[in-house]
Amino acid sequence: MALALAAPLRHLLLAAPPSTSPGADAGAPALARRRASPLRRRGLACGCRASASASAAPSPAPPAAPGGVAAGRPTVLVTEKLGAAGLELLRRFANVDCAYELTAEELRAKVSLVDALVVRSATRVTREVFEAARGRLRVVGRAGVGIDNVDLQAATEAGCLVVNAPTSNTVAAAEHAIALLTAMARNVAQADASLKAGKWQRNKYVGVSLVGKTLAIMGFGKVGSEVARRAKGLGMDIIAHDPYAPVDRARAIGVDLVSFDEAISSADFISLHMPLTPSTAKLFDDETFANMKKGVRIINVARGGVVDEDALLRALDNGTVSQAALDVFTEEPPPKDSKLVHHENVTVTPHLGASTSEAQEGVALEIAEAVLGALKGELAATAVNAPMVPAEVLSELSPYVILAEKLGRLVVQLVAGGSGIKGVKVVYSSARDPDDLDTRVLRAMVTKGIIEPISSAFVNIVNADYVAKQRGVRISEERILLDGSPEIPIDSIEVHLANVESKFAGALSDEGDIRVEGEVKDGKPHLTLVGPFSVDVSLEGNLILCRQVDQPGIIGKVGSILGKMNVNVNFMSVGRTAPGKQAIMAIGVDEEPEKEALKLIGDIPSVEEFVFVKL
Repeated sequence: MALALAAPLRHLLLAAPPSTSPGADAGAPALARRRASPLRRRGLACGCRASASASAAPSPAPPAAPGGVAAGRPTVLVTEKLGAAGLELLRRFANVDCAYELTAEELRAKVSLVDALVVRSATRVTREVFEAARGRLRVVGRAGVGIDNVDLQAATEAGCLVVNAPTSNTVAAAEHAIALLTAMARNVAQADASLKAGKWQRNKYVGVSLVGKTLAIMGFGKVGSEVARRAKGLGMDIIAHDPYAPVDRARAIGVDLVSFDEAISSADFISLHMPLTPSTAKLFDDETFANMKKGVRIINVARGGVVDEDALLRALDNGTVSQAALDVFTEEPPPKDSKLVHHENVTVTPHLGASTSEAQEGVALEIAEAVLGALKGELAATAVNAPMVPAEVLSELSPYVILAEKLGRLVVQLVAGGSGIKGVKVVYSSARDPDDLDTRVLRAMVTKGIIEPISSAFVNIVNADYVAKQRGVRISEERILLDGSPEIPIDSIEVHLANVESKFAGALSDEGDIRVEGEVKDGKPHLTLVGPFSVDVSLEGNLILCRQVDQPGIIGKVGSILGKMNVNVNFMSVGRTAPGKQAIMAIGVDEEPEKEALKLIGDIPSVEEFVFVKL
C-alpha cells in the first residue's frame, strides 16, 4: 500500500540505503541507563539514554527500482545534448533514444515509452509529462545542478525518482568567475566591440590592476573556495562571508571569514557564489549597494535572483558600482531590451559557468551513473526527491517529521556564524523499544531543516547523511528511554549544536550548546524548550524570541508594538528561571514584522536580546 503524501511531506521519504549512511554517526543506538528528571519528564520516574555509535545498524536490503523497470533493457530518452562519455555509458546498459528540441506535445507522446528521462535546463518536465508517462517513467536525470524545470511534487506523486549532477561543474564555474573578473577589470569585452566597430580607443578603456585589491567572496562553498585559490594567485587579498563555512577551511587557503557588512563595505571586487533561497533572494538591493565602497566591481556566476537587477542598474548609474560582470539573470534569457544587459559598464555572458567541454563530459558521466544506478534499484546520493512510502509509516511519523524539520530550521537561525556548524546532536525521548523506532527519517529531517535554508541542497532521507558529510557536519543521535506507554512513538525531540556562536545567548545550555526541544501536541509541532527556558509555542508561521528581565508589563509592551504594526500574534509563551530573574518570551506571529517593529521591541529597556526566525 502506498500513500500520496501531503504537500509538505511529498519529498521526504525514500527507502533507506543498503549500507551504513556515509555522513552521519547514527542508526540504532546502543543503550545506557540513566534517570530522567521528574520536572523535565512530567513525572516519569526513570529512563535510559541511548548514545549513537559511529556505525549504523544494518539497513534493509535495497528495494527494486521505484515501481520496477520494464522487462529487458530499460529505455532512456535524452532530450538535450549530452557528452559522449555519458551517452556511451548509458548505451551499455539501456536503449538510448536521443530526441532533441521536442515540443511539449512530442515529449508527452514519447514519455510513456521510456523508463528514464535525461534533460538539461531547457526541457520542462511538468506534471502533464508525468501524467502522460502513465506510471512507466521511473527516473528523471537533470544533467546539472538546478532542477527548476522539473516538477518535483508531481514526480514524487508519480513515484518517479529525480537525480541531478551537482559536483562536476565546480572548476568550470570558478574559472568563469575569474575570466569575468579579469575581463571586467581590463574592459576586454568593451574594447573588443569598439575595435571591431573600427575605433581605436586606448585611453577610454584604461583598466585597473588586481594586485593588492580586496576580493570579497559571498558564499564560501565549493565554487567560492576554488575562486579564492585562483584569485590568490593573481595577488588579490581575499575575504569571504559565509556564516556556515568552517573557519579552519578558509584559513587553510589564506582567506579571512568576515561579517556580511564588513565584506561589502571593504571590498574592491565582490564575487557572488551563494544559493538562491528565500533568505538570499534580492539580497543585493538598494540598501546593500549603498553600504558598499564607492566604485566596487561585482561578479555574479551564482544565481540571478540574488541580485535586485533594478537596484544594480541604479547603483551603476550613480557610480556606487563601477562595473558588473554577469553570467546569470533573474529571467533567462533576459529581455532583449534589458537596460542592464546593454549598460556600457556591464559585461555579460549567457549562463556559461558550466560550459567547458571537460565539465560537460563530467556532468554527462555523473548523471548517467546516477540514472543507471536508480534503474538498477540503487539509491543515488544525488536524489532530490523520493517516491511514496507505506501509509502506516507516514501516519505514525508524519507529525514528528514536521517537528524535526522545524527544530532544524529554528536552531540554524540561532547561529551567529564564523565557526561553521560541525556537530549536531539529536536526542529522542521515547518509551518505545529502540528496535521498534527507526529514527533515520527524523535525523534526515533535522538535517534538512539545518542545511536547506543555508544552501541550494535538496535534502531527503536518501541524501541527508551524504549532504551532511559533504559539508563537514557530524550528526549523532541519543535516546532517553522512558517508562510509560509505547503507543506514542516519541515524547520529545531535542536538537543541540555544539561549538558554535549563538546570536541569541538565551538558547545556550549549561554546556554551551545551542539547544531547542519540541513535542507534538494535538498533532501539531510545538517548541517546548529554548536553552534552559521552558516555553510552549506552536511552530507554525514565524517566531520572535525575547530574553528579558522578568517584570510586569513586558508582555503588554511587546504585544502593543506588534498590534500597532498590524502583526497578528497567534501564540505566546513565557518561561523563566525564577520570579524577577531571567525570562524568555516566545511569540508566534503570522507575518514578518517590519524592521521598525523589531527595533522597538529591542529598545524596551528590560529586553536584553531578541531574534526573529522564519519557520
